[in-house]
Amino acid sequence: MLKTLLITQGIYYALTGIWPLVHMPSFLAVTGPKNEVWLVVTVGILVLAIGAALFTAAFQRQEERSAGVLGFFSAVGLGAVDVRYATHEVIRDVYLLDAVGEFLLALAWVYVFFKTRESTGK
Repeated sequence: MLKTLLITQGIYYALTGIWPLVHMPSFLAVTGPKNEVWLVVTVGILVLAIGAALFTAAFQRQEERSAGVLGFFSAVGLGAVDVRYATHEVIRDVYLLDAVGEFLLALAWVYVFFKTRESTGK
């Protein structure tokens, strides 16, 4: 399950991170106009970088807990931002769809953390 989760989140983040970099007009059409386009580009690059790191970790010979920590806290952080600002009418409600995905990723990480702990006896 760990490898599947790393691949899934890695691809999801790579796609969502690269979208505004490749075609800003369609990104803005879905997510709404932005006052700070440079910030959209910056977040896109960072989300893409996280996705690349997670995807790469899926194919490492030795498992490292750091990839799971990155995946979990990225999902929690991005999801919390989505919920806070969508419910305060700062960003469009479409971001709540992303929040659901982020919540599911965070739950999957909690499951993986507990299963790993049980199997190693720590």
